[in-house]
Amino acid sequence: MSLAYKVLENHQLSAVSRLFSASLIRELARKGRSPIFARLAKESSLLEVTAPQDPVRNLFDSAFSLLKRKNYRHEYIYKAAITHKVLLGTHSLQTAVMLNEFRVCNSKADSVILNGTSTVYEIKSERDSLTRLEQQISSYRKVFAKVNIITGENHLNSVLAMVPGDVGVLLLTDRFQISTIREAIDSPNRTIPEAIFDSIQLREAKKILKKMNIEIPKLPNTQMHEALRKRFITLTPSEAHDGMVQVLRITRSLLPLAEFVSALPHSIQAAALSTPLRKQDHARLLEAMGTPISEALKWM
Repeated sequence: MSLAYKVLENHQLSAVSRLFSASLIRELARKGRSPIFARLAKESSLLEVTAPQDPVRNLFDSAFSLLKRKNYRHEYIYKAAITHKVLLGTHSLQTAVMLNEFRVCNSKADSVILNGTSTVYEIKSERDSLTRLEQQISSYRKVFAKVNIITGENHLNSVLAMVPGDVGVLLLTDRFQISTIREAIDSPNRTIPEAIFDSIQLREAKKILKKMNIEIPKLPNTQMHEALRKRFITLTPSEAHDGMVQVLRITRSLLPLAEFVSALPHSIQAAALSTPLRKQDHARLLEAMGTPISEALKWM
């Protein structure tokens, strides 16, 4: 059956979506096999559109093609669009870094890209609710210079009505392109140093302060956090923001993954970039991608 005519039941759609979960990708990388993959492959009905001799990578590609369809799109497809169209398209792993599930106040930013500035992308897929959107935007404006909402047609008008004028609104089109409906305004001056401090690691805060020629005190660990906070909040919003961008582009660099990611199927590159994997596990994941589906089904 052609993918163009494939219709998924809810339980099948759930199985297809879960193929791109961090836990499954991590298991494939650590063990070179995954009982979860074997079970989801059977539950997803993707075996109807792939051949037993096909490699596992083909099944992932088929799953990705299905999830790109308007009625089936969920968060991973949006993250993949940001990865391929922005991080690896407009930028590169040499010039930019992407952070996923980055905690900010009481929210988790879906995707953040740091290049010369900081840009957050909050995903509101066709299957998402807009209930927390205003709270999320309020949090993100404290840490990131540019705030974008990327959504589908069903939410577009509501999003435009809800978000402030400096927040960008992007549309993921039926052709898997990102269309800019409204450009985000780059405003590092509205960020709040205290919120930035609370969102980054202590070692990163130290590096930012050193860049500003602020002395790091020699204190026990129990006292260091509060001492650094007091120094950090004396920075101007632009100093704190620009320091965060400069330091995190180094501490969170994805450049060591460039060769590995380019060898992976297009469909799971976004998952590999957002899932922490040990370097020694890279070869196992690549090998798993080449395993015939008939053999992978025996991983159960």
